[in-house]
Formats: sequence, structure tokens, C-alpha cells
Amino acid sequence: MATAVLIIEDEAILAKNMATYLGRHGFEARCVGSGEAGLAELDSYKPDIVLLDYHLPGMSGLEALARIRQCDEQIKVIMITGQGSVQTAVDAMKAGAYDYLTKPVALSELKLLLERAAGQERTERAISYYQRREAQENGLARLIGASPPMQALRATVGQLLEAEHKLEDGGAPAVLIIGETGTGKELVARAVHFDGRRRAQPFIEINCASIPAQLLEAELFGYERGAFTDARSRKLGLAEAADGGTLFLDEVGDADLAVQAKLLKLLEEKSVRRLGSVRDLKVDVRIVAATNRPLEALVRERRFRSDLFFRLRGVQITVPPLRARGDDILLLARHFLALHAARYGKKSLRLSMEAERALRGYSWPGNVRELRSVLEQSVLLAVTDAIGAEHLSLCTSLGAMEAGPGDTAGREIREIPPAGIDLEQVERDLVLQALERTAWNVTRAARLLGLSRDTLRYRIEKYQLSPVRQGAAGLNR
Repeated sequence: MATAVLIIEDEAILAKNMATYLGRHGFEARCVGSGEAGLAELDSYKPDIVLLDYHLPGMSGLEALARIRQCDEQIKVIMITGQGSVQTAVDAMKAGAYDYLTKPVALSELKLLLERAAGQERTERAISYYQRREAQENGLARLIGASPPMQALRATVGQLLEAEHKLEDGGAPAVLIIGETGTGKELVARAVHFDGRRRAQPFIEINCASIPAQLLEAELFGYERGAFTDARSRKLGLAEAADGGTLFLDEVGDADLAVQAKLLKLLEEKSVRRLGSVRDLKVDVRIVAATNRPLEALVRERRFRSDLFFRLRGVQITVPPLRARGDDILLLARHFLALHAARYGKKSLRLSMEAERALRGYSWPGNVRELRSVLEQSVLLAVTDAIGAEHLSLCTSLGAMEAGPGDTAGREIREIPPAGIDLEQVERDLVLQALERTAWNVTRAARLLGLSRDTLRYRIEKYQLSPVRQGAAGLNR
């Protein structure tokens, strides 16, 4: 599609020459002789770029520029002037011109300038499209479920967003999202941003557990050239890149204590300092953090800063595990079935009653993420229209072992005897039982106890437990 150029120039010969030259090089050009005539053409012609003479009969070029910007801020306006003074250029740029040219106009230079302006316009249009699409695909509507826990979750997010819109200072409280792995904490974070007042600004996320501690600080806060051996140029940190928008810190419980101190400064002072810099930079960024780790336990163990914990908890949102969401399991299963069936061209697939009973009775240790994976595999391998229970790859032994803290099935209910108990000894015995039951696999034992792996390792060191002392084969991850 050719780029449409509107030439507003009272010198008829110059305007005709520019239009002819541009037409030969793939542009579509139309000429008018005054600012008033140019404004009249905006609605009907809808130009991508306007070439606007500075000196025009009647309305001046600057006046026409201001009117064009009022009509459509996306149109690129290039001023043309016979006065090549610095002040003229400054006035034009202040008024919103994309660039300017001086007469006599070099047609080859004009072509290059128009190509650059057209390329930027296409880029901005593409960015706007993807921003709109991302906003449409992320929001409260993506939080699928009709169960009471999900209704309560959506109500909490809705109340938060309503309160934010009433804030006169444009600020926003920090949000801490807690929940097990795979429950959809990122979807909640995106809903908070894309349904909020900052939806048009950046949403930048970083997983604090996926980046080594020594690199996480550089990614978050940036660095100056020469700050360390490989710092060959200045790098903008993600906190700066998110200015005006939202910075989503996934798995914030895994952040190093040094990074935690800088995050606290960011929350309290709204400023960052790049590595190697002596100057603080002000940023307007909203912090949303998420974790599946017990932050309160980490605070007690002095592995997470208490002041940062309380600052992050401006608003705390708990995402329920899938096993606590009742019939949402089948609602989500049908949603994922339709989604994957469309992807793999198997649109007539359905779940059998046996499959639905199996899905409903499973404990879902991997939550929604596991459900999505199970349905995708079932669709991929389906040979008939009906997906039965035998087609579902459910880890039943793992699901029973890793039932979450909210499940009481299989638990031994203890009563305190009249003589009392040694609580530390009871805790030691439970830790040891979990380790022995899982062949000293720390990850599985931690899930069995409802702890994080690091918290369990702390208990192992505290009680001086080891597979060698207990006669086990070895300590696994």
C-alpha cells in the first residue's frame, strides 16, 4: 500500500515537481496551495505524511501544523521553509513537526526523509496494534472460573482497580500475589495492569529465580559503561524501561538480599541507581510481585527482608489452587480441550464421563498449568472423538503424595497429650518421615510438608539430618 503524502505548498511549480518525483518512487501525492485547503483534505484524503510550507497565504504553516496535530496526532508533518534559521527549526519541532527541510528542496533528500517517516509510522502503527491486542488478551476476562474462590479473587482485583482510578496522584500500591506453582499468578498480574489506568504503558516482567543473583541486579537496575569487566556500554535497567507502567517480579522470594535492598529503595523513593553510577534516577513504576514461597517463614529465617515484605504487601492477593476450585476443573478442561482441538485441527473432540470423573477426582499438584498440559497431550494423541480416562496422563501417585496444605485427606490429626509434647521433636519426626517416604528427595518431601525446598533444607540442617546417618542411599534434589 502506497504512502499517502499531502503537499501544502503555495509555489505551484515546486509542489508539482515534488508530487511527480514522489509518484515515480512509489508514493501517492496530492497538492493544495493553502493551509485552509490542506485541512479540508485531511478527512477525505487521510494522508500518512504532510509536507507543509512554513510561509503560506492566509493561515501560516505553524497555525496549520497546530490544527493538523489537533485533528490527528499520528500524522507525520515535515515543514518546508525558505528561512534556514535555527529558530525556525526550533519553532517547528516544538509545534510537533517530525522534521524540516529548507528550500531549495533536494528531491533525493526529501525521498529519504519520507521513507524514514513512513517507516517510523508503520512501526508505531504495529506497536499500537500489538499493545491493543495484548490489552484485549490480558484482563479479568482471562481469569476463567465460577467457583467461590475465583469469584472472590475477581472481586478483590476489581476493588483494587476501582480504588486506583480514584487516586488523584496517579500512584498505585504495590501488589503481592501468592499461590502455588501453576495457579495463574502471572494472569492476575496482567489483569491488574491491563485493566488498570496504566494499561497503555509498559508491562515488563522478570523471573527472579531464572537469573543468577549477580546478573539479576544488572537486569533490574542497569549499569554504566565500565561498571564491570564486560560492561562495554550503558544498559537501561528494566525498572527504567517500565517507567510509567508496571514491573512484574515473578518468584520474588528467590531474590538475593542485596537485590532486595535495592527493590526496597525503588518502592520507597521511586528511584534507581545504575551499577557504576553516582546518580539516582526517578522512575514512576508500579511493582507487582508474585511468589509460591512462604515469605513469612523466610522473613523469620532472615532470608527475606521484613521491610520489603511489608512494602510489597500493599495489597495481597491469594490465587487458589486448582483442587480448591470445584467444578472450575471441568470448566477449564473444556476450555483447554476446545483451544487445543482448534490448534491441532480436531474440533469434534469431547471428554467422556469417565474422563470428567478422573479430572474432577485428581488433586492437581501442578494446578492449571498441569491441566493445560494434560489436555494438550490428550488432544495431540487422540485417535477418536471421545477422550477417555485412559487417555489422560495423570500422575496419580504424585498427586496423592503432593496434596496441598488445604487437603486434610490422609492426614493424621494429633491431639496434645496431658503431659505436653516436645514441638521441635515432633517437627523433626515429621521432616524425617517425609524424607524417608520420598527416598530423601527434598523437592517432593518439601511439597508433602507444604514447605519450600529451601525451608526444608534449613530444617534438615537445623536437626542435623542426613541420609547417611539415617541409613538412606543418598540426598536427592
